[in-house]
Amino acid sequence: MFTLTYESHEVKRLSADEMKVLLENASEHNIKKEITGCLIYYKGRFIQILEGEKEAVLEIYEKIKIDSRHKKVHLFSQDDITNRTFPNWGMAYYPVDENDFNENELEQFKRNLLLLADLTTSKSVTASLFWKRIKFYLAHPD
Repeated sequence: MFTLTYESHEVKRLSADEMKVLLENASEHNIKKEITGCLIYYKGRFIQILEGEKEAVLEIYEKIKIDSRHKKVHLFSQDDITNRTFPNWGMAYYPVDENDFNENELEQFKRNLLLLADLTTSKSVTASLFWKRIKFYLAHPD
């Protein structure tokens, strides 16, 4: 088993519909390849951790690096692992609609992510760095 985590910025803001299609396609592909992990999309940034067989994880990462929706793709950790940190996980996403923005819901989402970061037992250095990066993003959104 293998894990990696990366971050990137989007080239353009994705609409709620575009994000929904992205999530559905990624989820379908990840199930077939037995890939688990977590994707956070917040204020134009992606941060994701992927877990699975090394070849499958690296294949996805290579596709992400050339995906036109991403720029500044940066791999910041990778590990060989024996157990998954996210065995049943897909993606965390909060749909912020510029026309129907609810600050209270967004703040609750951020609090939930911070709580999750504190309560999750990381099984690798990569997973620990993933959660530290999430905390950084939430504290420094711009």
